[in-house]
Amino acid sequence: MQIILLERIGRLGQMGDVVTVKDGFARNFLLPQGKALRATEANRKRFERDRAQLEARDLELKSEAQVVQSKLGGKSFVVIRQAGDTGQLYGSVSTRDIATAVTEGGFSIDRRQVMLDRPIKALGLHEVRISLHAEVEPRITVNVARSPEEATRQARGEDVSSKAMSEAEEEAEAAKVAAAALFEEAPAKVTGEEDAEVEDAP
Repeated sequence: MQIILLERIGRLGQMGDVVTVKDGFARNFLLPQGKALRATEANRKRFERDRAQLEARDLELKSEAQVVQSKLGGKSFVVIRQAGDTGQLYGSVSTRDIATAVTEGGFSIDRRQVMLDRPIKALGLHEVRISLHAEVEPRITVNVARSPEEATRQARGEDVSSKAMSEAEEEAEAAKVAAAALFEEAPAKVTGEEDAEVEDAP
């Protein structure tokens, strides 16, 4: 489907550009969100008539986004999740989870503004882009941890997943030592009993 962009959209083009996109993308996202118009002759004339107003609105939205960026950029938000000893999550952190954490932190954003380059499936600090405007995308840190205390340790730079692994390894090593000690004691007792039987024999 051919559309006229009503704002700059990354990878597609600038305001006023006529571009071809998949029908589903246009119908489900661009048209309902007011980001584009169908590229008909009537809509082209309408766009040219409203262009100055659209550009003024875009500048206003951009300046508002820059104000939010100055406060939001570089901030860290904690998401608590269950995970195994190696730091792998049981599931993943979604755009909705991140939007909820940011909103609870005092910034009103929608999950569609959260730009995840890849799914978050492990504990740790993850950098995420927030799309406030086509040209304003501050980066935040999402601190995924099993508890608030663990999040604090991660924020200080500790690797909680490797620590969890080393604790597990220590427990396994302690179990091996205890098992070895049991096996060493058992033959000693048998040997002692055999010696006693030999001495009692006529």
